[in-house]
Amino acid sequence: MEPIKYIAQNSRDREWGLTVCSVGHQKIAAGEEYPPRKHNQEYMFDPEHGRILSEYQLIYIVDGQGTLTTRSAGEMKVKGGDMFILFPGEWHSYRPDEGTGWNEYWIGFEGINIDNRVQAGFFTPGSPLFHIGYDEFMVSLYNEAIRTAMRQEPYFQQLLAGVVNHLLGLMFMTGRKSLLQNDTEAMKIVNMAKNAMNDALEEDVSMPDIAGQLSISYSKFRRIFKQYTGQSPAQYFINMKIHRAKEMLRGTSASVKEISLTLHFESAEYFATMFRNRTGMTPTEFRNA
Repeated sequence: MEPIKYIAQNSRDREWGLTVCSVGHQKIAAGEEYPPRKHNQEYMFDPEHGRILSEYQLIYIVDGQGTLTTRSAGEMKVKGGDMFILFPGEWHSYRPDEGTGWNEYWIGFEGINIDNRVQAGFFTPGSPLFHIGYDEFMVSLYNEAIRTAMRQEPYFQQLLAGVVNHLLGLMFMTGRKSLLQNDTEAMKIVNMAKNAMNDALEEDVSMPDIAGQLSISYSKFRRIFKQYTGQSPAQYFINMKIHRAKEMLRGTSASVKEISLTLHFESAEYFATMFRNRTGMTPTEFRNA
């Protein structure tokens, strides 16, 4: 497939929150010039001097190997199965090794959606590289983006935005999961904690109590648990209690006060507030619905 030189955007597309600027695929043979002369002139660069883009780019190296260098992260080795994200305004350079070449997919995009994720710390210039492995589904997503961009049917930008979001989500999830699975002891602690919380839903226990059962300090327990689940142990425990409360509201005739006492909330009022914050309904509204 030939790379797409330019993808049109309009003001209405930008209101969607994410628009795609470029998408393409190229296979670089061992010893071949990089970037090849057929590369889009808008994105042409000299690997010796690098470049700065005004958009984000998500690049997937299917096979081969090479290097990626950025201002914030320095020089990194890249191999088949790696993905990296380039940031607007961030100097960078990348190239395949002469002896191997590489097979490369890319998609360029911009918008408030990705800006917000960067601001929230999901993606940072200091950690642009994700070790994913070869994934046929990711390849199919890139190819679908290329086909969509070539057809440019009405509202194709919204479909392309969906592809980008899917790629970003897969990259983030797979990369983080790979990092976490390397620490089997931490995973064991988190799984044991979840089981302990589930057994204690109708008991008056604190998170330091759970840490004590696991024979680790609360500060270490909290750090590990949040790293793996994205929530503090206390918030995770409250969410489990809310889930149990839903079961009780659906399957029993217990009053709201009785449920709050059973699950050891501070008061019926506090229980109702927590329930509404997480479900958008009061316990009584949930039961009636």
